[in-house]
Amino acid sequence: MGNAITDLIDASAYGENGVPHELWSTLREEKPVYWYAQPGHTPFWAITKHEDIVEVSSQPDIFSNEAGGIIVFNDEQIESLIEGGSGSPLSQMRTIITMDPPEHRTYRKVASGYFTPRGVTNLDAIVKQSAKDIFDELPDEGNADFIETIAQKHPLRVLATILGIDEDQEDRLLVITQELFGGEDPDVRRQGEDRLKARKELGMEFYMLFDEIIKDRRACPRDDLASMLANAELSEGCPLGQVETLGYYLIVFTAGHDTTRNALSGAISAFLDHPDQFERLKEDPSLSKTAVDEIVRWTTPVNYMKRHALKDYELRGQRIKAGEELALFYCSANRDKDVFDNPFTFDISRSPNRHLGFGWAEHYCLGAHLAKASMKALVEEMIQRVDWMEPDGERTHISSNFVVGLKSLPVKYKLKDS
Repeated sequence: MGNAITDLIDASAYGENGVPHELWSTLREEKPVYWYAQPGHTPFWAITKHEDIVEVSSQPDIFSNEAGGIIVFNDEQIESLIEGGSGSPLSQMRTIITMDPPEHRTYRKVASGYFTPRGVTNLDAIVKQSAKDIFDELPDEGNADFIETIAQKHPLRVLATILGIDEDQEDRLLVITQELFGGEDPDVRRQGEDRLKARKELGMEFYMLFDEIIKDRRACPRDDLASMLANAELSEGCPLGQVETLGYYLIVFTAGHDTTRNALSGAISAFLDHPDQFERLKEDPSLSKTAVDEIVRWTTPVNYMKRHALKDYELRGQRIKAGEELALFYCSANRDKDVFDNPFTFDISRSPNRHLGFGWAEHYCLGAHLAKASMKALVEEMIQRVDWMEPDGERTHISSNFVVGLKSLPVKYKLKDS
């Protein structure tokens, strides 16, 4: 194998080299259901083929989200959890990602209506205005890190708007989300030699920020998602619990921001590497819809989700025992040649596009419509406003194996004359 097998889950390897496509290609061909048992991590089955991930994801009665959490822990993280116990507010929050049916369906319904195409009031106007503002703030030409100036700003503004968060809180929210998902990256995570203390502080800061918003929306409801969540009921007269309410804020904002940020930075990076596709989209903007799905397939910001086997099960001749864990590598599945023609070709007109970038079945991403609308607005604004762009230095990757993507994206560019 071109990559060491430890690169499959080593956060530092993701930071140095990006996602391990060569390794995944080998595993898909030779060991698609692979038992990963290496020092430093809890053992798990690495599931790398599209068909197998769909099979596992479609059987929540056998493969649980709730029983074993959603990420693969290393020894340091396990030690931190043991020492910290329930000391961090983050460890007490419950989200729909870590629930199984029938509870999952009950809690998902709380916000599912809001995230339908008709659910977000004035969504098109919100995402288009945000995209326009982002490019209005850019100098007409020059050099910039397009992650800082575009990819992270756009979803931040969109989510802050629908959550009713004041603009003066946006920078604070940005720091919190980056520290939550970049916990293994020394440049991104909450600083401090005591990692347990730093994580508790981060959890408390998140709790205090959103607790203030929840109290405000219960006292003075507005026409925003924050008010809907703060006053949500599981059934008539049965309000959503505090930890579940905070969990919804956690998943809507943090997951919604960093995944879209990484998809957008990956899109810009792909257009830099494939300028013919950028010019093609400029010439035919009607391709923006299929382009967004190809961007999600190409980047797959959520690298994997974990499952916990509740029963013995056989998959491709491998016996998975009850109690064992599985990591479903969506990023690998989205390059599976059995599903995608020329999977390593970035093609903005790809159709059909059965990517797993938003997961599958019970846990298909609740905010997929919002994410697509946000990305589509930014891409459409970019092809209207950018005359040309080219790489302007080395791109770096986040040291994270879970939510993956670029950390820096230096670009030299020129906007069209207005």
